[in-house]
Amino acid sequence: MKATLHAGRLLARRYRLIDQIGAGGMSVIWRARDEVLDRVVAVKVLAPSLASDARFRDMVREEARSAAQLVHPHVTAVHDYGETVAPDGSITSFVVMELLSGEELEHRLTEGPLPWPAAVETGAQVAEAVAAAHRLGIVHRDITPSNVMMTRVGAKVLDFGIATRVGAPDEDEDGGTFGTPAYVAPERLDGAPAQPATDVYSLGVLLYETLTGQPPYPADTWEQLGTALAEDAAPTLDGVPGLPAPVAEICLRCLSRDPRRRPTAHQVAAVLRDQLLPADPQAATMLAPTVTLPALPGPERPPAGPEPTAPVPAGASRRRRALPLVAVGVVVVAGAALLVPALLPDEQAPPLVSPTTGPAVVPSTTPPRQDIPATTAPPGPTRRPTATAAAPTPAGGSLDEAAHRVEGLIEAGLAAGQIRGDVGVDLRNLLRNVTAATGDGALTAAVDRLRGKIADRRREGSISPEYARQLDAAAAELATGRT
Repeated sequence: MKATLHAGRLLARRYRLIDQIGAGGMSVIWRARDEVLDRVVAVKVLAPSLASDARFRDMVREEARSAAQLVHPHVTAVHDYGETVAPDGSITSFVVMELLSGEELEHRLTEGPLPWPAAVETGAQVAEAVAAAHRLGIVHRDITPSNVMMTRVGAKVLDFGIATRVGAPDEDEDGGTFGTPAYVAPERLDGAPAQPATDVYSLGVLLYETLTGQPPYPADTWEQLGTALAEDAAPTLDGVPGLPAPVAEICLRCLSRDPRRRPTAHQVAAVLRDQLLPADPQAATMLAPTVTLPALPGPERPPAGPEPTAPVPAGASRRRRALPLVAVGVVVVAGAALLVPALLPDEQAPPLVSPTTGPAVVPSTTPPRQDIPATTAPPGPTRRPTATAAAPTPAGGSLDEAAHRVEGLIEAGLAAGQIRGDVGVDLRNLLRNVTAATGDGALTAAVDRLRGKIADRRREGSISPEYARQLDAAAAELATGRT
């Protein structure tokens, strides 16, 4: 970089450069202080040799626009884009982003593959980020371990520098192909337009590498990639110890040569999340018949304690405050009667993946002993939970009873990873407004706001369809509840 770009320089009369923290072929990353908002940020500065080219400046600006639309816990937040002109006429083009603290996934993989649960968790988070981009019509085109940062709140997808719109030509003006060869979908070598399926292929490569330690078709050049695709045998995940069959199946489907046979990024995230549920000890706790639901504050009683007010990132730890257990000799089943039917999927709901013979877990209705962690069932065919776990709770009843059913569903969805953390906080606040409403008109309006929020969150993918259906049905009963 030119000598004019140095620690202490002020860009756009706002961003004070502190020190250089990274560099690539096209840009340099600086730690800087936003002197307007008094916060430390990352500033990605385009190399001067490229900044003089309007085409590259447009690329950086498009990166900022694309990424700025993605407000998602697993996408790096973009705050600003700017250009400054020096007295000598040189242009400095830059993007201002959130400053992340963590480690690139690429660096972590130098130590070898991740344990399969960690690989699946990372893959699910990246898939959720990619799905969010696809919903906005954005194709990333470079999903690789070097563009995934591992932070304390989970994976963060970086660098939308070569992102484009769905259907845009995939080649640059010189006829070359954007991206990193080992992660590029085969159809992109033929110049096919950018499609979400090309990102899904890259997602499959990334998941395969986190599980095995190397991509399925190692290549550093386009020629090597073409040779590997033509000569190498189809990849397999048979050597990964303990890997659930649905994970292997969805990964290999992502790597299909035919884009039409690949799943969507949303489907990938759903399958991977589903395989993490049995390992969550809270799931077993939520199914135990000795669980009691926390009391909801009503119009005439104050809440038992403060509720969280800050959103919880979806990639954050899914350990939640344990629900109180009944510590008396008589087993209390009232809480389970309210909760267990809410956990059961609708009979007509199709499974996320086809039945396989791989490892699966059947939720148990037997409460785990307090001195022995709950364990998973032995491998066997996937089974759906049956309605014999507990007697169903009749609909209707008081407003408090209906509110308890909604609260139980929210808690169960959060514990199962089917409701994003910040969405759970939002829904609880709206539910509290319902229980505090006075008069039929106010109650109806509060219920409508809650149901509208459930529908919005389902459409954006932060509540699974199954839980959204059950939450909406339970919320509808609030309007007929009698205090």
